[in-house]
Amino acid sequence: MAAGIVRERLFLIELKNLTKSFTIDGGEVHALQDINLTIEDGAIYGIIGMSGAGKSTLVRCINMLERPTSGKVLVNGRDMTALTPAQLRAARREITMIFQQFNLLMQRNCLKNICFPMELDGVPKVQAEKRAMELLELVGLPDKAKAFPAQLSGGQRQRIAIARALATQPKVLLCDEATSALDPNTTHSILQLVKEINQKMGITVVVITHQMSVVEEICSRVAILDGGKVVEEGPVAEIFANPKTNAARKLVYPGGMSGHGYSNDTPRIRVAFNGSNSTDRPLVAAMAVDCGVLLSVISADTSLLDGQVYGSMLLGLPRDKGQAAKALDYLRKFPGISVEEVQA
Repeated sequence: MAAGIVRERLFLIELKNLTKSFTIDGGEVHALQDINLTIEDGAIYGIIGMSGAGKSTLVRCINMLERPTSGKVLVNGRDMTALTPAQLRAARREITMIFQQFNLLMQRNCLKNICFPMELDGVPKVQAEKRAMELLELVGLPDKAKAFPAQLSGGQRQRIAIARALATQPKVLLCDEATSALDPNTTHSILQLVKEINQKMGITVVVITHQMSVVEEICSRVAILDGGKVVEEGPVAEIFANPKTNAARKLVYPGGMSGHGYSNDTPRIRVAFNGSNSTDRPLVAAMAVDCGVLLSVISADTSLLDGQVYGSMLLGLPRDKGQAAKALDYLRKFPGISVEEVQA
């Protein structure tokens, strides 16, 4: 490379001005509107939103199961919207997908389910079965080769689905609500498996979910969709610490938005924990000791992320204006938190 020339880093997935509209009952529905996202090679990237936000449509546009109305989907610099059908089939081998309902072939045993995409690619049977057994080992189910999906638990079925998705040695794994049908413990084990695959194999993972806990556990960056638009995007820790839009706040503070059950004339504030270790000190108790002000805890939703505390508490202030002002002054000087007043 010539001196002074810096080669720009190639991002694995770029969505540029992506729009998708559907015609329903003679009217037009805008499922996605001017989406611009960059997902780096090797990342675990979260796309989150409430039901109807456009998440599943977005992920299906990445692998062109849904063709965008306008805009571009670039994977390693190639515009997926410009590929011929044959080129698109080849590209999809590198972009595989797992689903909420697993989508396994019920009449095939686990080994043959994993072999199926390799059969479509013309991989010799012996070679395909050898790789399938290696993948069964990877997902922790080497003893289930001859079992059928109906004989497996939900978590085991999803592990087989993951193994099948890895059969074509993809560069991207799309997870469309892949843990929504699972209990919390099974969800955790599946997410840890996905994280291990990402680290060991360098596969880029795109996680579509409506659960902030999933993003919190596994993702490094997150985009929040609302009404088909990206309303916030950034590192997970930053979004957790300081959500700026109502859509983000509803996801980050599911239990701390309004404080139902308290009278409307109770002045209230939201205290957001921004990851400081100072949050190890009990905040409400510290205020009672240090300045003699008692607050009521209306709701709390906090979590640990990379050793730091994030989340929020909704607190009821004293009705006495002097006491309330004293509490606000104390809290705003407390390191590692932010404070805002909340309308009842």
